[in-house]
Amino acid sequence: MPTGSDHRQPNRAWPLDALAADLTAAVAGEVRFDPGSRAAYSTDASNYRALPLGVVVPRTPEDAMAAIAICREHDMPVLSRGGGTSLAGQCCNAAVVLDWTKYCHRMVALDASARTVVVEPGIALDALNRELSAHDLMVGPKPATHVSCTIGGMIGNNSCGSTAQAYGKTVDSVRRLEVLTYEGTRMWVGPGPAGLTDQLRDALRDIADRYAEDIRASYPRIPRRVSGYNLDSLLPEYGFDAAKFLVGSESTLVTVLRAELELVEVPAAKTLVVLGFPDVFAAADAVPEVLRHDPAALEGLDGRLVQLERGRHVAVHAIQQLPDGNAWLMAQFDGNTQDEADAAGREMMREVRGRTGASGTLVDDPDREAELWSAREAGLGATAYPLDGPATHEGWEDAAVPPERLGDYLREFEALLKRFGYESSSLYGHFGQGCVHTRIPFDLRTAEGIARYREFVTDSAHLVVDHGGSLSGEHGDGQSRAELLRIMFGDRLINAFGEVKHLFDPRDRMNPGKIVSPRPLDADLREGTTYRPWEPATHFAFPEDGFRFSRAANRCVGVGKCRGEHGGVMCPSYRATREEEHSTRGRARLLFEMLEGDVITEGWRSTEVRDALDLCLACKGCRNDCPVEVDMATYKAEFLSHHYHRRLRPMAHYSMGWIPLWARLATGAAPVVNALTHTRGLRGAIARLGGVDPRRPFPRFARHRFTQTFTPAVDLASAPQGRVLLWPDTFTNNFEPRIAHDAAEVLAAAGFAVEIPERTVCCGLTWISTGQLATARRVLRRTLRILEPALREGVPVVVLEPSCAAVFRSDLPELLHGDEDAHRLAGQTRTLAEILAERAPRWSPPVIGGSAVVQPHCHQHAILHLDRDEELLAATGSDIDVLDAGCCGLAGNFGFERGHYEISVACAEDALLPALRACSPETTILADGFSCRTQIRHLLPEARPRHAAELLAAAIRGEKP
Repeated sequence: MPTGSDHRQPNRAWPLDALAADLTAAVAGEVRFDPGSRAAYSTDASNYRALPLGVVVPRTPEDAMAAIAICREHDMPVLSRGGGTSLAGQCCNAAVVLDWTKYCHRMVALDASARTVVVEPGIALDALNRELSAHDLMVGPKPATHVSCTIGGMIGNNSCGSTAQAYGKTVDSVRRLEVLTYEGTRMWVGPGPAGLTDQLRDALRDIADRYAEDIRASYPRIPRRVSGYNLDSLLPEYGFDAAKFLVGSESTLVTVLRAELELVEVPAAKTLVVLGFPDVFAAADAVPEVLRHDPAALEGLDGRLVQLERGRHVAVHAIQQLPDGNAWLMAQFDGNTQDEADAAGREMMREVRGRTGASGTLVDDPDREAELWSAREAGLGATAYPLDGPATHEGWEDAAVPPERLGDYLREFEALLKRFGYESSSLYGHFGQGCVHTRIPFDLRTAEGIARYREFVTDSAHLVVDHGGSLSGEHGDGQSRAELLRIMFGDRLINAFGEVKHLFDPRDRMNPGKIVSPRPLDADLREGTTYRPWEPATHFAFPEDGFRFSRAANRCVGVGKCRGEHGGVMCPSYRATREEEHSTRGRARLLFEMLEGDVITEGWRSTEVRDALDLCLACKGCRNDCPVEVDMATYKAEFLSHHYHRRLRPMAHYSMGWIPLWARLATGAAPVVNALTHTRGLRGAIARLGGVDPRRPFPRFARHRFTQTFTPAVDLASAPQGRVLLWPDTFTNNFEPRIAHDAAEVLAAAGFAVEIPERTVCCGLTWISTGQLATARRVLRRTLRILEPALREGVPVVVLEPSCAAVFRSDLPELLHGDEDAHRLAGQTRTLAEILAERAPRWSPPVIGGSAVVQPHCHQHAILHLDRDEELLAATGSDIDVLDAGCCGLAGNFGFERGHYEISVACAEDALLPALRACSPETTILADGFSCRTQIRHLLPEARPRHAAELLAAAIRGEKP
């Protein structure tokens, strides 16, 4: 096999200008050959990187056909891409990339009675299943990336997931495929030879006949064989199924235009049994015992995974529910009724515990089940960056063996890891089908480390084959394993793969270098021996990334959770535009390429990176929702600081970015300022002057600031809970001071002596969000000087505005890293709910009753979390519904800035506004964030959103909510 430390894609001089021009003329969709688009698609979730020639976003399958026809005329390679979450390098290539996800995501036809559906390839699995849920139907396979993986990608990869135990791989759900060859043949194929051209039919039958015995002898008979082409589907005993044969071909043979899938019924009831074992080997040994009871899913996870998740505070509630042990099996049982599912689970648990001595627990509450499954699905994110070790990589993360041999395989695999000096971050996966996931701390930056990586995966391939397994049990071959397929299949079947490839793609233009005639597994590495990114000086410290911005920009592992369309906060602008460069992942890719300097060459001055970051709302949702905690809001602030250094900024940076100063001046003349900003004609002129969208109404300034009218407590003897310092943030102090007075009233009722800073203070939020970091640092240092006495005495600082509290908890210690007062303030910052729970646990709020919906501020969700808030509000006796509606879309200055209005409104209309419109008039709307309340008032004028402090204070005063 070839060796070497770093092999980059050859720099072939493609005539791209002519290609781009012809594509633009022929395609109704979007054609992009700009550096930013190429950078955004340069990699997937694998170790590999290859800059595409360009990107085409087709509007219809026929549009994609037109694009491929132009590529054929120019003899250019093509790669179809779905969610871009491939772990083996299938989705990065020096080719014209077809991104199906923006437009080609329609459900074409549904036959609920026959349980079949026809879809376009760009539809995401979760999105499709939501449409099907009205009919109690779903797609059977469910990969861990179900929020973003597409049906086309699942077909290309033959994806599986935990439900494959019951429903098989994607190949088992595919009924028919409409496909296009590179040479232009379009056909619907399915069971039997129908639809194939005579040439393809005869040639495939000839290949199947000549290699039949090799296929029967060399294809392992296990549930999770994903490696190689599905030549077994061409055998007579499997019905010569051309559609199933093409599944898993990774865009190397055909382009999928549409697919017909067989659906399954959504289980009426589910029960989850969790069994605890002393180690992962004992858990693996028990798999055959559990399989005798026919579970619908059987997953395994080891103690190392749980340890990593606990360290990162991931799936905390789920971890607390695990029974005793250091490894666990999670077995799901489905039934027509809950009693039926529970009975099956209890019977299995009784017998397996009796035979193995395992501990166990049964869970049939849907919320608790979801929490436990979240612990399993969080595996990749938790293991990518262990807190106690180096970063880990794919490369040998999904091998599969017969389930009955899993325990022996894992023992030998563990010995192999030790022999090479590796420690796996964890062993987990689909144990019921013998498929094991792991990430390994390969050194992919030095020649020695890369050589060791090559030797290790080669030995691992032999180990898996010796156990009757498959190199890939789920993630496909791509570039990680294609070179090793000869070990698994032998020379004759490798020749058969080559014949198939030549039959469908004689010019080798379909995703070349994958599966057949593969590029070396140590070529095209995203890092490699030539990896030497630009390492700029920064304002933020990036302590979680070794104090290096390059590591922060390379933190994204590409799983694409930011491309989800439902639930959580990230990424609101992607949900509005469906553009890769507007996802957290896409922006991270551009920052990585900026530091590489190959395609994005202007560094901090890059317009491509600026434009991608422009629609980032700085919501910080990714800080919580991203499996590896990418913090794009911080990256954006850092970039903007350098991009506009000694340059004229957008006017909104001066108006909105300096709002603490303007607000202080405006409240001194509030009636005049409010009249000017709310007078037709003048309002529009002021908006344009300040870089504000004229459709956005200005908030009204208060006549008197909170700090002007508040009288601090002086009698500490009557305050059993001690002193607190109530933070007068810019928004509450200058626009809604009543909220601060209400909060002071609540704190006093709970036994606190409330104080405020003696001088004007600011957290610097607006300067941070607009990238004016030098100013933000000066503001924060001044604030620390003013707060110094309180910080020295350990006085809690109660912050009512979530975004300001998040600055103190997160941004401040990274901007002023090493400043002990900065770290003290981060540790002493409390929300209203937190201070009441920690310092006044015996105080109970008045009973309020009624119902309330809560819109969490994005920074609340990402940095502060809502556990204490939910407990406090529940104690009022109210029926509380915490919305999972994502970002409100205003996000501080973002929604005010000219050019952002449509995106801002689209974010609100995604889930928040529909949820509020569905509320009864008697329902109280709670939103602690000033931005959230402002957006709701603008777009739903009849709504009266309130801060939780207002609700509590009103109850203390005996007023109705």
